[in-house]
Amino acid sequence: MKIGVLALQGAVSEHIRSLESAGAEAVAVKRTEELQDLHGLVIPGGESTTIGKLMRKYGFMDAVRDFAAQGKPVFGTCAGLIILASEIEGQEEAHLGLMNMTVARNAFGRQRESFETDLDVKGIDNPIRAVFIRAPLIKSVGAGVEVLSTYKGEIVTARQGRFLAASYHPELTDDYRLHAYFLEMAKEAAASKA
Repeated sequence: MKIGVLALQGAVSEHIRSLESAGAEAVAVKRTEELQDLHGLVIPGGESTTIGKLMRKYGFMDAVRDFAAQGKPVFGTCAGLIILASEIEGQEEAHLGLMNMTVARNAFGRQRESFETDLDVKGIDNPIRAVFIRAPLIKSVGAGVEVLSTYKGEIVTARQGRFLAASYHPELTDDYRLHAYFLEMAKEAAASKA
Protein backbone atom coordinates (compact mmCIF):
# COMPACT_ATOMS: atom_id res chain seq x y z
CA MET A 1 0.00 0.00 0.00
CA LYS A 2 1.35 3.38 -1.03
CA ILE A 3 0.21 6.21 1.26
CA GLY A 4 1.01 9.86 0.62
CA VAL A 5 1.54 12.62 3.15
CA LEU A 6 0.60 16.08 1.90
CA ALA A 7 3.92 17.91 2.17
CA LEU A 8 2.89 21.58 2.15
CA GLN A 9 3.44 22.15 5.88
CA GLY A 10 3.55 20.20 9.14
CA ALA A 11 5.01 16.99 10.54
CA VAL A 12 5.51 15.23 7.18
CA SER A 13 8.57 13.11 8.01
CA GLU A 14 7.02 11.97 11.31
CA HIS A 15 3.88 10.74 9.49
CA ILE A 16 6.07 8.97 6.92
CA ARG A 17 7.96 7.22 9.72
CA SER A 18 4.70 6.14 11.43
CA LEU A 19 3.20 4.88 8.15
CA GLU A 20 6.36 2.92 7.36
CA SER A 21 6.31 1.43 10.88
CA ALA A 22 2.73 0.31 10.14
CA GLY A 23 3.93 -1.42 6.96
CA ALA A 24 3.02 1.12 4.27
CA GLU A 25 5.17 2.56 1.52
CA ALA A 26 4.98 6.26 2.43
CA VAL A 27 5.80 9.24 0.21
CA ALA A 28 5.78 13.03 0.57
CA VAL A 29 3.28 14.59 -1.86
CA LYS A 30 4.25 18.00 -3.25
CA ARG A 31 2.45 17.96 -6.62
CA THR A 32 -1.14 17.02 -7.48
CA GLU A 33 -0.10 14.44 -10.10
CA GLU A 34 1.60 12.43 -7.32
CA LEU A 35 -1.86 11.57 -5.93
CA GLN A 36 -2.61 9.20 -8.84
CA ASP A 37 -0.52 6.25 -7.61
CA LEU A 38 -1.65 6.45 -3.98
CA HIS A 39 -3.98 4.19 -1.98
CA GLY A 40 -4.54 6.82 0.73
CA LEU A 41 -3.55 10.34 1.81
CA VAL A 42 -2.63 11.91 5.15
CA ILE A 43 -3.15 15.65 5.69
CA PRO A 44 -0.84 16.51 8.61
CA GLY A 45 -1.03 19.15 11.30
CA GLY A 46 0.39 22.64 10.91
CA GLU A 47 -1.61 25.82 10.49
CA SER A 48 -4.98 25.13 8.80
CA THR A 49 -5.34 28.58 7.20
CA THR A 50 -1.83 28.32 5.70
CA ILE A 51 -2.37 24.73 4.52
CA GLY A 52 -5.71 25.76 2.99
CA LYS A 53 -4.09 28.68 1.12
CA LEU A 54 -1.26 26.47 -0.16
CA MET A 55 -3.74 23.77 -1.23
CA ARG A 56 -5.69 26.36 -3.21
CA LYS A 57 -2.52 27.86 -4.70
CA TYR A 58 -1.19 24.49 -5.93
CA GLY A 59 -4.50 22.99 -7.06
CA PHE A 60 -4.86 20.47 -4.25
CA MET A 61 -8.47 21.33 -3.28
CA ASP A 62 -10.02 19.85 -6.43
CA ALA A 63 -7.32 17.18 -6.71
CA VAL A 64 -7.96 15.85 -3.18
CA ARG A 65 -11.75 16.02 -3.67
CA ASP A 66 -11.31 13.96 -6.88
CA PHE A 67 -9.03 11.55 -4.98
CA ALA A 68 -11.72 11.14 -2.30
CA ALA A 69 -14.45 10.75 -4.93
CA GLN A 70 -12.55 7.70 -6.24
CA GLY A 71 -13.19 6.08 -2.85
CA LYS A 72 -9.63 6.53 -1.62
CA PRO A 73 -9.24 7.25 2.11
CA VAL A 74 -8.02 10.51 3.61
CA PHE A 75 -6.72 10.94 7.19
CA GLY A 76 -6.46 14.41 8.74
CA THR A 77 -4.59 15.09 11.99
CA CYS A 78 -4.85 18.37 13.97
CA ALA A 79 -4.96 21.04 11.22
CA GLY A 80 -5.71 18.23 8.75
CA LEU A 81 -8.93 17.55 10.69
CA ILE A 82 -9.93 21.20 10.16
CA ILE A 83 -9.16 20.87 6.42
CA LEU A 84 -11.55 17.84 6.20
CA ALA A 85 -14.46 19.44 8.11
CA SER A 86 -17.66 20.63 6.45
CA GLU A 87 -17.94 23.51 8.93
CA ILE A 88 -15.43 25.57 10.95
CA GLU A 89 -16.77 27.62 13.87
CA GLY A 90 -16.50 31.36 13.28
CA GLN A 91 -15.38 30.93 9.69
CA GLU A 92 -17.49 31.47 6.59
CA GLU A 93 -15.84 28.94 4.35
CA ALA A 94 -14.71 25.36 4.91
CA HIS A 95 -11.69 23.91 3.07
CA LEU A 96 -12.34 20.43 1.60
CA GLY A 97 -15.69 19.96 3.34
CA LEU A 98 -15.44 16.16 3.09
CA MET A 99 -16.48 15.21 6.64
CA ASN A 100 -19.90 15.99 8.06
CA MET A 101 -18.68 17.72 11.23
CA THR A 102 -18.28 21.13 12.83
CA VAL A 103 -14.87 21.88 14.31
CA ALA A 104 -13.41 24.59 16.55
CA ARG A 105 -9.84 25.75 15.94
CA ASN A 106 -7.34 25.91 18.85
CA ALA A 107 -10.08 24.64 21.18
CA PHE A 108 -7.53 23.40 23.72
CA GLY A 109 -5.79 26.76 23.99
CA ARG A 110 -2.31 27.95 23.08
CA GLN A 111 1.03 26.16 22.73
CA ARG A 112 1.68 26.21 26.49
CA GLU A 113 -1.58 24.32 27.09
CA SER A 114 -0.26 21.41 25.03
CA PHE A 115 -0.43 18.00 26.71
CA GLU A 116 -0.19 14.24 26.21
CA THR A 117 -2.69 11.63 27.29
CA ASP A 118 -3.68 8.00 26.75
CA LEU A 119 -6.84 7.69 24.65
CA ASP A 120 -9.22 4.79 24.13
CA VAL A 121 -9.98 4.61 20.41
CA LYS A 122 -12.77 2.38 19.10
CA GLY A 123 -11.30 -0.37 16.91
CA ILE A 124 -7.85 -0.27 18.58
CA ASP A 125 -6.98 -2.54 21.50
CA ASN A 126 -5.47 -0.69 24.48
CA PRO A 127 -5.20 3.11 24.70
CA ILE A 128 -3.02 5.04 22.24
CA ARG A 129 -0.71 7.90 23.19
CA ALA A 130 -2.05 11.23 21.90
CA VAL A 131 -0.18 14.55 21.76
CA PHE A 132 -2.41 17.64 21.75
CA ILE A 133 -0.73 20.85 20.48
CA ARG A 134 -3.01 23.87 19.93
CA ALA A 135 -5.50 21.17 19.04
CA PRO A 136 -8.86 21.66 17.35
CA LEU A 137 -11.99 19.95 18.61
CA ILE A 138 -14.89 18.24 16.85
CA LYS A 139 -17.84 20.19 18.28
CA SER A 140 -20.55 18.13 16.60
CA VAL A 141 -20.94 15.40 13.99
CA GLY A 142 -23.68 14.82 11.45
CA ALA A 143 -25.09 11.80 9.65
CA GLY A 144 -22.62 9.06 8.78
CA VAL A 145 -19.91 10.13 11.23
CA GLU A 146 -18.82 7.66 13.89
CA VAL A 147 -17.17 8.97 17.06
CA LEU A 148 -14.08 6.84 17.77
CA SER A 149 -12.82 8.61 20.89
CA THR A 150 -13.51 11.43 23.31
CA TYR A 151 -11.41 13.35 25.81
CA LYS A 152 -13.24 14.83 28.83
CA GLY A 153 -16.51 14.41 26.96
CA GLU A 154 -15.29 16.17 23.79
CA ILE A 155 -14.92 14.38 20.42
CA VAL A 156 -11.27 14.02 19.36
CA THR A 157 -11.31 11.12 16.84
CA ALA A 158 -13.98 10.42 14.22
CA ARG A 159 -14.53 8.41 11.07
CA GLN A 160 -16.94 8.88 8.20
CA GLY A 161 -16.64 6.04 5.69
CA ARG A 162 -13.23 6.50 4.07
CA PHE A 163 -12.35 9.61 6.09
CA LEU A 164 -10.53 9.58 9.44
CA ALA A 165 -9.88 12.64 11.63
CA ALA A 166 -7.91 13.13 14.85
CA SER A 167 -7.55 16.34 16.91
CA TYR A 168 -4.10 15.29 18.09
CA HIS A 169 -0.71 14.27 16.66
CA PRO A 170 -0.40 10.45 16.64
CA GLU A 171 2.78 10.83 14.55
CA LEU A 172 4.69 12.48 17.42
CA THR A 173 4.81 9.23 19.41
CA ASP A 174 6.24 5.76 18.75
CA ASP A 175 2.69 4.38 18.76
CA TYR A 176 1.74 3.87 15.10
CA ARG A 177 -1.53 1.97 15.68
CA LEU A 178 -3.75 4.79 14.40
CA HIS A 179 -1.67 4.83 11.20
CA ALA A 180 -2.09 1.03 11.02
CA TYR A 181 -5.86 1.57 11.40
CA PHE A 182 -5.76 3.99 8.46
CA LEU A 183 -3.68 1.53 6.45
CA GLU A 184 -6.44 -1.07 6.98
CA MET A 185 -8.95 1.49 5.66
CA ALA A 186 -6.77 1.87 2.54
CA LYS A 187 -6.57 -1.92 2.10
CA GLU A 188 -10.36 -2.22 2.40
CA ALA A 189 -10.85 0.57 -0.14
CA ALA A 190 -8.41 -1.04 -2.59
CA ALA A 191 -10.05 -4.45 -2.15
CA SER A 192 -13.55 -3.05 -2.77
CA LYS A 193 -12.34 -1.47 -6.05
CA ALA A 194 -10.58 -4.62 -7.25
